[in-house]
Amino acid sequence: MTQYPVHVAFPGRLIMVGFGSIGQGVLPLILRHVGMQADQITIVTADEAGAKVAAEFGVRHVRHPLTRENFRNVLDPLVGRGDFLLNLSVDVSSVALIQLCWEKGALYLDTCIEPWPGGYTDPTVAPARRTNYALRETALALRETMKRAPTAVLTHGANPGLVSHLVKQALLNVAADTGVDGKEPNSREEWAALAHKLGVKVIHIAERDTQVAATPKEPGEFVNTWSVDGFVGEGMQPAELGWGSHEKNWQRDGKKHDFGRGSAIYLMQPGAATRVRTWTPMAGHFHGFLITHGESISISDYLTVRKGEQVLYRPTVHYAYHPCDSAVLSVHELAGRNWEVQERKRIMMHEITKGVDELGVLLAGHKKNAYWYGSQLSIQEARQLAPHNSATSLQVTVSALAGMIWAIENPNSGVVEPDEMDYKRVLEICRPYLGLVVGEYTDWHPLVGRGRLFPEDLDETDPWQFKNVRVV
Repeated sequence: MTQYPVHVAFPGRLIMVGFGSIGQGVLPLILRHVGMQADQITIVTADEAGAKVAAEFGVRHVRHPLTRENFRNVLDPLVGRGDFLLNLSVDVSSVALIQLCWEKGALYLDTCIEPWPGGYTDPTVAPARRTNYALRETALALRETMKRAPTAVLTHGANPGLVSHLVKQALLNVAADTGVDGKEPNSREEWAALAHKLGVKVIHIAERDTQVAATPKEPGEFVNTWSVDGFVGEGMQPAELGWGSHEKNWQRDGKKHDFGRGSAIYLMQPGAATRVRTWTPMAGHFHGFLITHGESISISDYLTVRKGEQVLYRPTVHYAYHPCDSAVLSVHELAGRNWEVQERKRIMMHEITKGVDELGVLLAGHKKNAYWYGSQLSIQEARQLAPHNSATSLQVTVSALAGMIWAIENPNSGVVEPDEMDYKRVLEICRPYLGLVVGEYTDWHPLVGRGRLFPEDLDETDPWQFKNVRVV
């Protein structure tokens, strides 16, 4: 029998809000690597999904959808001092749950900042207020309400989450390979100075999912390798990206926020309707969706170099996502339905027959052009490593586990983003579950092969202008 390391003991109760594909995948990892018993865990979820998995591990499963009106009454008897609330839900406000946890003295982690229903798609809400930028600003504002509070980790899945730690390791790798000397950074300012010194202009969260299933997508069905509701919700938000200091070509549909830290912009169209050019080692160059994600905003903010109010340096940061082919077809159908989600939803899991989820960070603009660093995880490896996971879900669940362990080890840190955590500790926990962890340089840039068939309006003075990256 395989012996798994217990990274930390936890004597409190664990309350899991939501139990979809990520909840079902993280539960066995928690019971492996956190010193606790199944009877310490309660699942609160909106439906019967995962009830069999909960029963398999002897965990209490409560079906009770949480709303703005009832969440306090439902959670009040379940959450107390020294407990942990793991929020893996959709349509349950992260800010509301953090406030509840702080009142109770409990720890908290989510994989994205969730609003109450309609927060992503309500047409009566201005686009600027439906962005992840706005959600982040609201969550970070909690820091002003309590100077010393239980740890609440924001957005710690694969991405956002794991990728922020991959960025730090990638920066160190590029520094070593380009002869940039100096000690390892230990502050936000030092990490930003390193990225600036290296000349990193662009960071793509570049992901290509090639998993396929024996059952093809049917008309009127949205198929994905992780939460359909989560993907649809973020795909229908405005496209967002951290806006770099090197950018010379403003986007015709680009908008700035009139509040907050100013590290990102948004476009006046959904992320699922916006495509960008990127590269990964296995896939080569491809088109991905510019789906809004928290890391696009937090990484660009974290790596900003300022002199007073003036921004001296900031990289352009955004997600570039090619989901599995069934999900691409699903998005195409969704757009054709004027963003009315399909009647049926299916998360691919046991029917997946082959494929790899290649997820990493592409750092570009430095002396060696571009460097991708990340995880290449196949469905076969994922199944061998952990039950109830696909290649996509395992990259998320192990990162949620690592964030949970870090929070238990650092229980009085207040609101924390992935960029502010110990990247070495997180990667140490995650590495055994990431398949091949690869670093590879490439000569590719977004002008390669362009204009061969049709003339294009390109900025040939700098290949890493977003104007060249965006597909128009």
